[in-house]
Amino acid sequence: MTIIIGSIVVLVSVLGGFMIAGGNPAGLIQPSEFVVIIGAGVGAMIIMAPKKVLMDTIGQTLGALKGGGVTRAGYDDLFKALYEVFMLARRNGMIALEDHVSNPNGSSIFTKYPLFLKNHHAVELLCSSIRPLVDGRVKPDQLGALLDAELNSYEEEHHQPVELLTKVGDSMPGFGIVAAVLGIVNTMSAINGPIDEIGHHVAAALVGTFLGILIAYGFISPLAGKLTLLGQAEMCYLRSISSSLIGFANGAPPMMAVEIARRSLPSDMKPGSEEFEQMLKAAAK
Repeated sequence: MTIIIGSIVVLVSVLGGFMIAGGNPAGLIQPSEFVVIIGAGVGAMIIMAPKKVLMDTIGQTLGALKGGGVTRAGYDDLFKALYEVFMLARRNGMIALEDHVSNPNGSSIFTKYPLFLKNHHAVELLCSSIRPLVDGRVKPDQLGALLDAELNSYEEEHHQPVELLTKVGDSMPGFGIVAAVLGIVNTMSAINGPIDEIGHHVAAALVGTFLGILIAYGFISPLAGKLTLLGQAEMCYLRSISSSLIGFANGAPPMMAVEIARRSLPSDMKPGSEEFEQMLKAAAK
């Protein structure tokens, strides 16, 4: 929603200032310039990126438009799920987690926390890290390296759409110049025509430059920045899972293991100590 609001503010500010100066917005409607600039931008994206990165870019953009991202309630669900998992493992041994990590969608623990369960990366990270501990294939002191490798992979995957949008945004002023040059070519071909026709062609050419710059710095670059911040928030969420798991695997009590995750959070997502303790006690009951 904030992306839509911001985009409206950009358009209203630009068009409003243009109209205050005496401009006619109808003069900015040049379909040929839109076709050249947007078409070239989409084509550049297709050339630069493999199919998966294109799909991830679309997915992350749609998620940002819907207002996606980690919330305080999402962290609360995560902490309660981790605490229940650790308490079960402490009481009955790691083998008691086998059914839960093998089928998280059918787990009696995870299904109580839908905000955690709908985060595919978080569920996969938790289950794929507990599974080798249950099987005995990984020792607790080896878990840190395993999680670091997986988190680095997730981070790179999150960042690829941002890099793609950044490069496309950087190219948009250039495509605006291409559209402007094509407009000047049309102007030269009509140089012997009426003065109003020549003026129309020159205006269309200038609109190409204007659109390229506006699309780059008014929309694409801010969107790339938004995806960067959302990716950082997602990585913080995943790293809190990692730190909690490592703490528990190395012998920390369940409450302390989840506390390690809480301490790593930014202030706006971190519950107070008393609130945190009461929340986990309620989950245990």
